[in-house]
Amino acid sequence: MTVRTAWLLPQGQTREDTRLAPLGTMAPADALGSRPGVIAGGDPLAATGVGAMQLQISTGRAVVQGTAAQGAYPVAVTAPETVAVADGDAQYARVDTVALRVLDGLYDTSEQTAAMVEIVQGAPSATPSAPPLSAAALPLWDIAVPAGASAGVGGIDWSRALTDRRAYTAAYGGILPRGGASTDPGAYPGQYRDNGTGLERWDGDAWQQIDPRIGWTAAGLAGGYSNNGNGQGTVRYRRIVIAGVPHVQWRGGVSWSTSGSPPGGGFILASPVPSAYRPARLASIAVAAGGVPIKADFQVSGQLQLITTPGVTTWVSVTGVQYPLDT
Repeated sequence: MTVRTAWLLPQGQTREDTRLAPLGTMAPADALGSRPGVIAGGDPLAATGVGAMQLQISTGRAVVQGTAAQGAYPVAVTAPETVAVADGDAQYARVDTVALRVLDGLYDTSEQTAAMVEIVQGAPSATPSAPPLSAAALPLWDIAVPAGASAGVGGIDWSRALTDRRAYTAAYGGILPRGGASTDPGAYPGQYRDNGTGLERWDGDAWQQIDPRIGWTAAGLAGGYSNNGNGQGTVRYRRIVIAGVPHVQWRGGVSWSTSGSPPGGGFILASPVPSAYRPARLASIAVAAGGVPIKADFQVSGQLQLITTPGVTTWVSVTGVQYPLDT
């Protein structure tokens, strides 16, 4: 067999199954479920067109989550698997999904115990979309199948037809590789993921961008403001501990175009900072600015407002600002 899985066959797994299938506690999705996904390493479960209507999936490993009662199945594809795409509908295009599926007769109606790479055919439509998948199926690739496509008329243009659906997973505590939807939530506060350009940390409500230099988080700016005011760099913040008391420390600078008139009433952030970075009481702190020193109000709502005077020009620096988080 070239698609192997551990902890599935009723007569037991072979020693090779155990060595090849990914084992260990994987990244959680909830209290009992594991985050399904591909195990990173090389280009696992890659797709290559090998015929007019044939697609080959390369070797790789993955974790396929079933229902809550089933748990997660570790799976390994040990040799390339070739799947055939059905001819296109005469009138409408459709989207098929290549999936890694586990059949377990104890939980489904298949009366089988097997793992396979298969194509789940979508419905032809004027606005086609990927088909829904049942439990214990991990999407790998979507295939756009044009109306009337067949081997006899040239088949599928593989350079344009494929959409990568591979989401990745990791062992518990590991950093999740990029892949999947950027809107996928984290499973627990303190989980980290790689978004392709840097690290993000799940704070319980949203993914927060982490500056890799020393754990800084870049702050999104409201309209009309730009980073690097007075050459102070990007506005960012982090939690630190001083004499046992948690603080938030800021650095960077902002600028705007019109002297004396900070946009939006002086509110410089596009959205409030997460609750873990908000002061317990209003923190009103003097900051350097163009022309005159002014005051910055770090509010309990998570917003930051500049309290300006007529002499201010077009920049403010928050470098060195810090406030305690206790009361």
